[in-house]
Amino acid sequence: MSTKKEVIKLIKDLPENVTLDDIMRELYVRKKIEKGIKELDAEKFVPHEVVKEKLGKWLN
Repeated sequence: MSTKKEVIKLIKDLPENVTLDDIMRELYVRKKIEKGIKELDAEKFVPHEVVKEKLGKWLN
């Protein structure tokens, strides 16, 4: 599905009383989710164990 069609579908699926801010927020969230999925697919992430280790050091 093209980006344009995806955006139109996203807007159509929102309630009738949707605001422009609501639409922008939905688009922003969708963009961030897609970016995250691409990074996971490209293995550009920090493993959970490494995050736990770093957080443990910061919180102690």
